[in-house]
Order: sequence, then C-alpha cells, then structure tokens
Amino acid sequence: MSPALLGLVVALSGGAGAVCRFVLDGTIRSKLVTIVPYGTIVINVSGSLLLGLLTGAALAGAAITDVRAAIGTGLLGGYTTFSAAMVETVRLLQQRRWVAAGVNGIGTMLLALGAAVLGVFLGSLF
Repeated sequence: MSPALLGLVVALSGGAGAVCRFVLDGTIRSKLVTIVPYGTIVINVSGSLLLGLLTGAALAGAAITDVRAAIGTGLLGGYTTFSAAMVETVRLLQQRRWVAAGVNGIGTMLLALGAAVLGVFLGSLF
C-alpha cells in the first residue's frame, strides 16, 4: 500500500475508533450514573487489551505491517483516550473526590497495563 493510501486508511480508521469510543462511552454513562468515569476506564482497558493482542501477533509475525498501522495507530488510537482519563482524574481531584480520582487514575493505569500484558501474551500465541 502506498504511504498516501496508508495515511488515508489510518485517518479513516482513527475516525471510526473515535466514533466507537463516543458510542460506547455514551452507552456506559447512560447505564451507570456515578462520579467515576467507568466508560473511559472500559475503553482504555479494552483498547489496551486489543493493542496488546495486535502487538503480540505482530511480534509472532502474524500481523501485516499495513494492518497493524490501520488497526493499532488508526482504530485503536482513535478509540482509546488516555488524555481524557487524566483530565477526568484532575477534575475529580479538583472536586476533592480522592477515592474516585485514585480509582480512575491509578486504577486505569494498572488495569490497562495488565490488559496490555495479557494481550501481548495471547497475541503471541497466534
């Protein structure tokens, strides 16, 4: 695939990932009314698992370079939202909601890291 075409595919898949994030976050927010932004947590953890799977498969030689770019950089880059998680953590800290901020900030990082490790392991089995 040419670099220009790959760039277009990454851009379009990034937009699709952002739409998926928007829909899933809205669905979770409508079902769970809480101060902890569980939608963002679910998105970042599931995205870390999926990116880990893709990375593990790539390390095992089972993922094509262009597919890795489109899915990893594009779709999952648009889907995950680490910056939003950190802004939500700061917002919770400003509101003096210490436990919720800890759950969101530290919990998201630990869960996402664990999911990525699990994903790399499972992906390497391909």
